[in-house]
Amino acid sequence: MRPVTHASTAPAATVAALLLAGTLTGCGSSGGSSGPAADGPPASASHGGHAGLPKLPTSFPTSAEDLKMWERAYRDGGWRDWDRTTWLRKAKDFVNPVIEGLWSDDRMRAADQSDKQVAADVPADRGRTDPQPAPVRARPVTPPYHTNAAAVGKLFFDGPQGPLVCSATIVENPAHPGKSDLVWTAGHCVHAGKDGGWYRNIAFVPDYNDAGLSADQLKGASRDRLAPYGVFWADWASTSDQWISGGSAEGGNGSAYDFAVLHVVPEKGGRSLQETVGAAMPVWFDAPSVTRIDTMGAWGYPAAEPYDGQRMYACVGRPGRLSLDADAPGEYRIGCTMTGGASGGGWFTSRPDGTTALVSNTSIGPQTDIWVAGPRLGAQAQQVFDDVSNRFR
Repeated sequence: MRPVTHASTAPAATVAALLLAGTLTGCGSSGGSSGPAADGPPASASHGGHAGLPKLPTSFPTSAEDLKMWERAYRDGGWRDWDRTTWLRKAKDFVNPVIEGLWSDDRMRAADQSDKQVAADVPADRGRTDPQPAPVRARPVTPPYHTNAAAVGKLFFDGPQGPLVCSATIVENPAHPGKSDLVWTAGHCVHAGKDGGWYRNIAFVPDYNDAGLSADQLKGASRDRLAPYGVFWADWASTSDQWISGGSAEGGNGSAYDFAVLHVVPEKGGRSLQETVGAAMPVWFDAPSVTRIDTMGAWGYPAAEPYDGQRMYACVGRPGRLSLDADAPGEYRIGCTMTGGASGGGWFTSRPDGTTALVSNTSIGPQTDIWVAGPRLGAQAQQVFDDVSNRFR
């Protein structure tokens, strides 16, 4: 999580009760950058092959043999040969074929956090920044997660360093009421920013480890225990142009635009994500400034110590303002001790009508893990969302 590293109002207890008591049911940048899967144009970048393995295809697999080559290289470590200078970057380059069973129980448990940090001390104020909030100790979400935070889950993907993990949220799709296949997360969980490109093998697991078992208790657990509602693969991804052109793994660069929307499909076929899980959150674009919001909550699966990455946690508190770039929108910030792995997790608050909605996602936090920050979702975020929703009408 660590890039600088994550209305009517309601008191903290009210929001916590709404979010943890099962009300998660229900259900772009000045331009967004998206990526297609099988129905998109072919990718032009080439991939190197791992020693002793066949080279990856130079375009999207169009035959069973091509897909076998992708699968073999991915399973046996082909990601180790990624060349950062030739990463697939543009919309037409995104490819993410389903490789059934790739995300095994062992592979999911071993995935490392995608960490985006900033220094302990935020740089000089570039706009309007409120005093640093006091740390809020992250509290475990009461299992089963399907009852108390049904729309939240974990996002798995492969980078040059191996399997990685973020957090993510099922969101409503107005184009398909009650049948959404859209997932909200951070841009840095799907694309490496200015120094890289699209990650591979991106898959979402709703209600990961629904029973809330510890890492020790999960030893030897089957994949069905970790992914009780299945594994859903991204066949389309969209993030902001600003994140792609200026985002970075360290510092706050691009954090004001660090959001992404995925369209997913079930690994083995079946109903929509929302129908399968029975939950999706509305997105509240252009939510009020922090001066008009009393309480916000951030949910996710922190994976760096002292957490084990297997259980869901939440922080709830009064948001403040964070500004790292005078030319970019301000960000929300709350005190929170969650660590890497919580990146991309949804931030929620109550709307004037009393319903709960997603208003941000964890983008960055300091090396000291005492607060997290996330983008305020405005016109750019709306365009990124619409890009995906409109494509799958």
